[in-house]
Amino acid sequence: MECAIKMARKYQSAGGRPERYRIITFEGAFHGRTLATLAAGGQKKYLDGFGPVVEGFDQVPFGDLAAVKRAITGETAAILIEPIMGEGGVRVVEPSFLRALRELCDQHGLLLLFDEVQTGMGRTGTLFAYQRAGVEPDIMALAKALGGGFPVGACLAKNEAGKGMTAGTHGSTFGGNPLAMSAADAVLDVMLAPGFLDRVRLIALLFKQRLAEIKDRYPSVVAEVRGEGLLMGLRLVVPPGELVDALRAEKMITVAAGDNVVRLLPPLIISEDEIAEGIARLDRACLKLSQSHKPARQQEPVR
Repeated sequence: MECAIKMARKYQSAGGRPERYRIITFEGAFHGRTLATLAAGGQKKYLDGFGPVVEGFDQVPFGDLAAVKRAITGETAAILIEPIMGEGGVRVVEPSFLRALRELCDQHGLLLLFDEVQTGMGRTGTLFAYQRAGVEPDIMALAKALGGGFPVGACLAKNEAGKGMTAGTHGSTFGGNPLAMSAADAVLDVMLAPGFLDRVRLIALLFKQRLAEIKDRYPSVVAEVRGEGLLMGLRLVVPPGELVDALRAEKMITVAAGDNVVRLLPPLIISEDEIAEGIARLDRACLKLSQSHKPARQQEPVR
């Protein structure tokens, strides 16, 4: 993500527009933990204690196209967005909104940046989440599943967008190391094999259906099922920490996210039997919470 931010600024500078360095981002986003990516996300809980916030990021409300238009100035270089907000509560960005951002970028000479660190590499049922919307970014950041558990990240760009990043303008100590590249290469062999992503989509549909059953069974616990593919979230009626704790007691690890959501991120190779086992544990956890949150019965008045 740091590379993507640098590349967007460098593109504008290389094109004779060095005044264009600001990037429009969205409230609730999460883009990493370097000083620049913390500023891009703009969340106070992550920024607290790290001194002055890095300049150059303009946050606008999620899904507010009018606000995006108002934020564009002569200093704007790019727009940065996650196709699905993970940390922000598994909020899916509508394809029509992504298309509108693409049009705005083309109209104003801006770059469109996608953070696919969490959504990329098959997580949503396509290799990259942007393929669902039919909207191509100019720059895209990848990591997490790219290495199949081995630490590796990548920043991809179209030729035009990357023209300012000449040799020596970016690097990292372990960048391009042979072991990480071999791991990513092996992951791609698996993910690009015939039928792999088809199976992800099928198992994801089953998972979503089973989660919908949980929501219907426990309306006092689960308010909404959201997400795409195997990046799913349960928006809760109860505090998310309660479900996280209840699931941990069932030997199932989950994580809370913004907007009162618990994220569910099973591996792409999960089986139907494992889905059934996970749903059974989720069912037991929700049952316990529904019972603990039952309103106390009012006593009959003494006559």
